[in-house]
Amino acid sequence: MHFYRTLQPFHAITLDLDNTLYDNYPIINQAEEKSLLFLQQYHPALSKIQKKDYYQARKTLRLTEPDIYHDVNYWRWKSLKIILLQSGLTKHEAQLGADYTMEIIIHWRNKISISFSTHDVLSALSSKWPLIAITNGNANPVFCGLQKYFQDVLRAGIHGRAKPYTDMYYLASKRFGISCKNILHVGDDLNTDIKGAMHAGMQSCWISQYNLNHFFSIDTTLLPHLKISKLASLTYLL
Repeated sequence: MHFYRTLQPFHAITLDLDNTLYDNYPIINQAEEKSLLFLQQYHPALSKIQKKDYYQARKTLRLTEPDIYHDVNYWRWKSLKIILLQSGLTKHEAQLGADYTMEIIIHWRNKISISFSTHDVLSALSSKWPLIAITNGNANPVFCGLQKYFQDVLRAGIHGRAKPYTDMYYLASKRFGISCKNILHVGDDLNTDIKGAMHAGMQSCWISQYNLNHFFSIDTTLLPHLKISKLASLTYLL
């Protein structure tokens, strides 16, 4: 645990999900592999489709609709539909294909295995402070047994713009009934979690357990209050 700023008393905690409470990279990779296999079998015109085609469609779509990334599910769905239409499928086939593919992605991206240690930490934290999850992603804590620790789960697209925009931080403050300055946000990404929390006036904790990006990628005026290398370190604050 390393402190960069003086940590003031806090009365609630917000936590990111992906790469903060679990390693999300293999989960997403598996979801994309499963969805790719489905697409290749869905229609002869898609038999040679590759991940790069999907990534390119996402990139192109964001250029034409810059705000679409705030809702990751809609962004994925529309990117898939565009690929299918460009491959020669009818509008009906493309819409059904995108719908089915999203069902597969959501199913597999929620095959999340939560360690006993993470459960222990969240149980300890929630016994002292109210917790709210704030995520830019589409993981559902209900499916992996995390819902019981949180008073609420805020998702980009549904509850505001994606981090680092401050929408969800302010909403968490409102739902806690606690000022932002008295809330600690914990997340893995300096450019979304930490920047957003600092802009909202929250205190912040960067966890580098699964996401090993570095400080060179962020304005030094937005250094977190503290850095930890594993979630269990939060129990030292109890």
